[in-house]
Amino acid sequence: MLALRSIFYRLLKLPVNLWVHCRIVADEVFNRISSDDEQPVFYIVRHRSASDLIALQKACKKLNFPDPLSTVMINGQSYERAICIETPKPLIGKAKPSTAMQQGLSILKAHEKNGALQAQIIPANIVWGRKPSKEKPTTNVREVIAEQESPSWLKKFFIVMFLGRNTLVRFSEPLSVRYLADKHGTDDNTARKLLRVARAHFYRQKIAATGPRLMNRQQMFKVLLKNPAIARLISDEAQSKGVSEAEMSKQALAIMDEIAGDYREGMIRVGERVLHWLWNRLYSGIEVHNAAALRELADEGHEIIYVPCHRSHMDYLLLTYIIYQQGLVTPRIAAGINLNFWPAGPIFRKAGAFFIRRSFKGNRMYSTIFREYLGLLFEKGYAVKYYSEGGRSRTGKLLEPKTGMLAMTIQSLLRGIDRPLTLVPVYLGYEHVMEVGSYYKELSGSKKQKESALGVVKAIKNLRNYGKGFVNFGTPININQFLTEQVSDWKQDIDPIDPQKPSWLTPSVNVLADQVMTNINKCAAINGVSLVATILHATDNKALSKHDLIQQLDFFLAIQRSAPYSEQLTIPKQSGAELLEDVIKLRKVTIDHDSLGDIISLSDFAALEMRYYRNNILHSYILPALVCRILDKTAKINEDELKIQVIKLVKVLRQDLFLWQDEHDVQAQVDQVLTYLEQHEIAKASKAQFWSLSSDMQARSFVQVMGEVADETLQRLAIVTTLSSRLSPISKNDLGEKSVAIAKRLSVVNNINAPEFIDKKAQLTLINSLKELDYLMVDDKGSLVPSSTLDCIKNNVANLVDISVLQNIVR
Repeated sequence: MLALRSIFYRLLKLPVNLWVHCRIVADEVFNRISSDDEQPVFYIVRHRSASDLIALQKACKKLNFPDPLSTVMINGQSYERAICIETPKPLIGKAKPSTAMQQGLSILKAHEKNGALQAQIIPANIVWGRKPSKEKPTTNVREVIAEQESPSWLKKFFIVMFLGRNTLVRFSEPLSVRYLADKHGTDDNTARKLLRVARAHFYRQKIAATGPRLMNRQQMFKVLLKNPAIARLISDEAQSKGVSEAEMSKQALAIMDEIAGDYREGMIRVGERVLHWLWNRLYSGIEVHNAAALRELADEGHEIIYVPCHRSHMDYLLLTYIIYQQGLVTPRIAAGINLNFWPAGPIFRKAGAFFIRRSFKGNRMYSTIFREYLGLLFEKGYAVKYYSEGGRSRTGKLLEPKTGMLAMTIQSLLRGIDRPLTLVPVYLGYEHVMEVGSYYKELSGSKKQKESALGVVKAIKNLRNYGKGFVNFGTPININQFLTEQVSDWKQDIDPIDPQKPSWLTPSVNVLADQVMTNINKCAAINGVSLVATILHATDNKALSKHDLIQQLDFFLAIQRSAPYSEQLTIPKQSGAELLEDVIKLRKVTIDHDSLGDIISLSDFAALEMRYYRNNILHSYILPALVCRILDKTAKINEDELKIQVIKLVKVLRQDLFLWQDEHDVQAQVDQVLTYLEQHEIAKASKAQFWSLSSDMQARSFVQVMGEVADETLQRLAIVTTLSSRLSPISKNDLGEKSVAIAKRLSVVNNINAPEFIDKKAQLTLINSLKELDYLMVDDKGSLVPSSTLDCIKNNVANLVDISVLQNIVR
């Protein structure tokens, strides 16, 4: 029997290998596979299907895993390596019972006999096609065939024919048979439990890959029109405006048509091929981190809501592409209505985009329909993606979050959704953002260019190598757990028919929005372009010799490796010299030659562009920069006093830079920075724990450049603290305007060509922080007045900025 099966597999191997294309996703499996005879590897799969096993064999060969069609010898007995849970249905009659139960039990008994045996079972899920099933029964032959769970050989032939080019092979973490035997025993119950868990695991993975049942647009519109909130609104609007409900229903349908996506899996597959070509043309690589945690959430049945930062229009394409590559269904994407132009609009809509107006304040009909549409997406289990910043950042720093989408998300939860809603913050980074030139034109006063088909053609025409792209998935935020921590009795406000807006919603949403932004910054990606930009902007003329720049790059890398901003932060593994060569290839810097060597500098335009990339990672270097600045400006300082100063400054800057550290975390990172400086003889501590810098000029130059990274931030803080002290009492708005006026003067005098330096919103953020920390108080007339503690932080800041800057502020 085994010999006949082997011949059959060999005959099928050639056509299956030629026709079937497999995408392989492995969950941390590579480091868990052992070639030790005492740790044999088995695979558990859903179906005993020749095409499944040959596709699995093809995937295993690519990964250098053991052959699933081979056998394993244990205690002198031969075992099939593949454990198949279900057998195929014959054309006539019932399917034969599977031998999976006997195989699993036999392997468990072998562990009972041999105490040294440590077999591993790898769940391997083969998903033919990624097309979701329909909400209603379909008459499409292809879809009927594809939905069969245990198909006959004839149906499987058509499945391979129709869907073989888009096959997903998903390897999960190995199961330890030794653990199962010792923990749960070696009887029938353990073997049965193993198969039951495997079935549920494969089902969840299939849903994660294909998505839940799909509703078409017209079905959605019918469901929305019957929604109690929308039906009541139509009735109220018809009555107040003196028109028929049919007329108001037409208006409602027009709004739904403007908003709703029209997801087509075929468009996703076509888009993936186009994007694969595009990324290979545009980028030298896309680095992805922490995707395994994302797949784990999907497998556990979480409703995933992606909340990435927004750098570029490329974000829409890049994140969707990466999610699909990770074996997960692509999300429904909230896109600005400005992108709904031909031909991009229809394409985006079929790729899952739904469109949102920039503002719908005061438009009750639109806001209600949009809220209920979003709630319907969550109710049906579709993953969603939206940008909490609302629009693209023109400066490279994270923008203040817009809380509308988060509020509507929580209101959807108040319908009583029985799955956990989980936000996944995503950091998107690039070594080149194609719109960065237009950003500074807009910030300088130029009118924003409207998106159009002609703009798309121009962008495609100018395609070139943009370096690397970075997609880092941050720490997920379970909204259910978050609300329980914030509002213990929030579930009392659940109303499946018409959820209201409880009093705790707005303050909770504000806290949640801040947590999302800090989690995005925690998983930032440092790269060569952002590092070179940070260092050169910290020099007087934005220029350094090549030798000095490489040394500074190595110092900045070493500081981050020794005292990382967070565990999720990704740091390049290359040396400073290697990173600089990559930046030079991207033509981001100017190189001048003289008799003493090369000088690396930034032209005026490059300085503007590179400031954007510097701002991407400014938050990750602010703490070591503050430590170095204090050491550079103070002959000697007690360690406790140094920590107190840094803690105070980080608290003030937390909202401006979306920093995550609390007082304990700040102290720990300061200790790590000081330890590194001491080990490399850059700084030293006396027996009384007074810190001072080394007299070595090279060492001091490292500290000086690092300290300059915080200079502009400290200057903005010095402006606000000085003015609020000298002009008291003063209204918040007046303080913001006068702070901007001083910042504009300083930007001219000190040659700071930075739109974010003179941004009123940034100044108001600092003012709000000082107010929340009680450095500024509000008098009876609503004006700001300094508290008794303001002088302390004002003096600390004054000691860290240049005298000339203080003089300009005072004047």
